[in-house]
Amino acid sequence: MRKTTTKAAQQLDKLLARIALDHLFIETLATRNSDSLDFHDVSVWGVKSALMAAYQAGLAAGQSTAAKAADQVTQQQAA
Repeated sequence: MRKTTTKAAQQLDKLLARIALDHLFIETLATRNSDSLDFHDVSVWGVKSALMAAYQAGLAAGQSTAAKAADQVTQQQAA
């Protein structure tokens, strides 16, 4: 079970890093202990775009989870 949590956390980190790069042009979300590297000026439309991408990813994950749960119920009823 712990391995799944770690894998899920790693997938989430990769997703967030991709959104930060694609929408905010931030190369890494790792703390680098330097103001010039850790603080970024971003546009409001970039923030909006990143928030929309995160929302869409969460919506897709929720729909995927719901579909898997429905499949499990269907399989249990068939058995």
